[in-house]
Amino acid sequence: MAILIKILQLILALSLLVLIHEFGHFIFARLFKIRVDKFYLFFDPWFSLFKYKPKNSHTEYGIGWLPLGGYCKISGMIDESMDTEAMKQEPQPWEFRTKPAWQRLLVMAGGVLFNFILAIVIYAALMYTWGEQYIKNSDVTTGVYVSDLAYEIGFRNGDRILSFEDFVPDNFAELQIDLVRIQARYAKVLRNEDTVTVNIDPVYIPTILNSPGMFTYGLPFEIAQIPDTSLNRNAGLLPGDRLIAINNQSSEIFYQAHEILAGHKGDSIVATIARDNELILVPLQVDTAGRIGVVVNNNLEDFYKITRKNYSLLASLPAGFNRAVKTVSNYLKELKLIASPQTEAYKSVGSFIAIGKIFPDKWDWKIFWNITAFLSVMLAVINLLPIPALDGGHILFTLYEIITRRKPSDKFLEYAQIFGMIILLGLMILAFGNDIFRLFK
Repeated sequence: MAILIKILQLILALSLLVLIHEFGHFIFARLFKIRVDKFYLFFDPWFSLFKYKPKNSHTEYGIGWLPLGGYCKISGMIDESMDTEAMKQEPQPWEFRTKPAWQRLLVMAGGVLFNFILAIVIYAALMYTWGEQYIKNSDVTTGVYVSDLAYEIGFRNGDRILSFEDFVPDNFAELQIDLVRIQARYAKVLRNEDTVTVNIDPVYIPTILNSPGMFTYGLPFEIAQIPDTSLNRNAGLLPGDRLIAINNQSSEIFYQAHEILAGHKGDSIVATIARDNELILVPLQVDTAGRIGVVVNNNLEDFYKITRKNYSLLASLPAGFNRAVKTVSNYLKELKLIASPQTEAYKSVGSFIAIGKIFPDKWDWKIFWNITAFLSVMLAVINLLPIPALDGGHILFTLYEIITRRKPSDKFLEYAQIFGMIILLGLMILAFGNDIFRLFK
């Protein structure tokens, strides 16, 4: 059932994005009186699931059977349909190729523009409906709890991360991705009241990309519950008690206590407990796994300030625009990583399988719309890449024409389209190959 929900979310999100993208091309084409021969959701080689052509209309609307995108076939244009026979006919006034360059430029940019507008609208709606909430990095006064990888790089438990090079991180939950996006060579941390520089060897970037959880919250050891099955159920512990020390050794933070208890497996200890502004000593037993049999409070709101921002309908629009712009900036940094072989980020490139996995197992509209907005930005940015067969390639050739006043020949555009399709095919093979490799890894 979970897989079905993921698939339904993926199809719904991609269908919306494709329709909006192709509608951007369609609306500008019709604005300039260019005929659109076909407007399709999904591809329709050999046959379609549905098609309809209104009376007195030149456009056939339909749904194809191959759910890998969609298309808007514009009359008089060399596109993925490779309809070269039509291009051999005498140019007609309703065709794309007979229109001024600035009009053709807007037609080609329409898909990207509409995807960006969609992202702004979705982000604005999210801001208005749910607002924003996150924990500022500066508010995590307990510092970080580091993974083995972070420790190997040079970070230590309790470090308060101040900056990655000149970048000051804001959202604690995005520390690791911020580090990767800027490919930071060093970090400034506050360690035991001293500012320390942690040098980051670039050789670690590929591992960091594939090792989530480098930095987590250094939560205090506060007891939420003492189960009836606990070996310390009658020791006098109460919910809300906070562990301060073990055998007079400081253990205020959970990871500190965990490390100390690991050295007392099957033994007894004396715990210093903070309760109602008093310190009391409580003898406790430690089991053979190094645990004292309590449930620890992991509710972040009990320990850290949650930054919340609510937006009115009017305020949500600029907030949505800023969020979309920030997402574009972050995604461009991620593409830069992919383009750098030494980062091995190209191994993380995925197809629809990878995209489908990022949707949750249960339907959650907030998560769904956040992912859809991100995918809309991703689709816009990718289509702007100057690769023939993508919108960016067509835009590049049109800009060349505007600047030089020389239009590329139809034969050149045909070969460029074939070359671009080969590149895209190669990228698709890489994406599906990565996904298949991860399935059997």
